[in-house]
Amino acid sequence: MIVRVDPASPVPPYEQLRSQVATMIASGALPPGQRLPTIRQLAADLGLAGGTVARAYRELERDGLVVSRGRKGTFVNAEQLLPDGERDRQLEEAAGAFVLQAIQLGAGPKEALER
Repeated sequence: MIVRVDPASPVPPYEQLRSQVATMIASGALPPGQRLPTIRQLAADLGLAGGTVARAYRELERDGLVVSRGRKGTFVNAEQLLPDGERDRQLEEAAGAFVLQAIQLGAGPKEALER
């Protein structure tokens, strides 16, 4: 699982993490049943406090995207399926945000897609 947290971002680190994991689940990059890294491991990998990762995982669990199985770990919820059209809606929303940010940064389409 590859995630990045930008400490300079106005978005809190737990929300950056939660959002990226939710997007990976929605896109299928993290399939149902996939075990997520432990809180301790992910915190160490990202240079974050354990509480930050724990909060992101709690919010993902609250949203039904992951399930915690105690000492066995945290897993992508195999029961969680997107309703018809929801994946397309989320992809369209993500693409729109990407285009908007690329335009704001003055990047053309080719440059934006190369990065």
